[in-house]
Amino acid sequence: MKNRRSFITGLKSTKISSKEKKFLIKYKPWGVILFSRNIKSLKQIKEMTDQIKIIFKDQKYPILIDHEGGQINRLNKFISTLPFTGKFFGNLYKKNFKKFNIYFKIFIKQNSSLLKKIGVNINTTPVLDIKYDNCSKVINDRSYGSNISAINKIGNICINEFHKNNIGTIIKHIPGHGLAKVDSHKYTPFVKKKLIYLIKNDFKCFNNKKSFFAMTAHVVYKDIDKLFTATHSKKIIKIIRNKINFKNIIMTDDISMKSLKLSIKQNTIEAFRAGCNLVLHCNGNYREMITVAENSPIIDDFIIKKTSQFYKILG
Repeated sequence: MKNRRSFITGLKSTKISSKEKKFLIKYKPWGVILFSRNIKSLKQIKEMTDQIKIIFKDQKYPILIDHEGGQINRLNKFISTLPFTGKFFGNLYKKNFKKFNIYFKIFIKQNSSLLKKIGVNINTTPVLDIKYDNCSKVINDRSYGSNISAINKIGNICINEFHKNNIGTIIKHIPGHGLAKVDSHKYTPFVKKKLIYLIKNDFKCFNNKKSFFAMTAHVVYKDIDKLFTATHSKKIIKIIRNKINFKNIIMTDDISMKSLKLSIKQNTIEAFRAGCNLVLHCNGNYREMITVAENSPIIDDFIIKKTSQFYKILG
C-alpha cells in the first residue's frame, strides 16, 4: 500500500485497456471509481474488479461506485432504485420510524450484497445535504429532507449499516451543498449565509460522523472564503477538521467538474494545498488521468493508517 498515490481514477470503458493497465501499474492510484460506462454485465464487471485487485495484489483494494438510490444508480442495468430516494427514506423516517428502520436496513443489505458480488467495497453515500425550497436540482430528492436531527440520525444509520455489511461509505458533500442554487457539475455555486448560520445548520449535518471518507463540495462559502470552493479552501478544510470534527480521509468531488475554474493540474495541486487527502478524477480522459497522477503525492502515514482501519470492516 505504501507506494500508492493520493488519487482515485475512473476508467474509460468495460475493459481495462493496455495503456490503462500500464497506467495503474506505473502510477498506483489509491483507488478506482466505476460508472455505468464501465458496466455491461455482472460477470464482466466482476472480471474487471478482479483484474484491478490482481494488478495491485490486494483483495481489499478500494473500488468505489456512486449507488445512492433513486436516479443515482450505476447498476440500473440490473436493479431499479427509482422509488428509493433520500426523500423517500426521509419522509418514511418522519411518518413511521419502525417501518423506516425495516425498509432502510433491507435496502442497504440488498445493495451491499450486490456491490460485494461485483467486487465493489465503497459506496459514495450518504448525502447529508439539507433540502431547501430553492436548492439546485442536483441535490433535490437525494437529500433526506430539511430536518437536521433526522438527517444526522439517518446518516448515522446508513454508515453503520453499510459497515455491518462490509461496505465503506463517503459522506457528501461536506460541509454542505444544500444552499447552492446551481449545479456544481456546470457552474460555481456561491453561498452567502453567515458562518454562524452554517455551523448551526448545514455543517451540523456532518458533525462527528464515523464514515471513513468524506467528499468535498465544490461550493464557495463567501463569509468564510470569498475566493475558493471548499475543495480548494484551507479555511474550509480547517473547519471540517476542527468544527465539524471529521477526522478521517477527505477526498475531493470530481476534480474535472466545471465549478473548479483552474486547469486539471492546478485543480489537483490546489486541493492538496488546501488539505484534501485524496483527489477524485472520474471521466476516464487519459491525458487528464496522467496529469492528476503526476501531481498527486505518494500516500502519507495518515492515509495508510485510515485505509488500514477501513480494511478491517471488509472482513
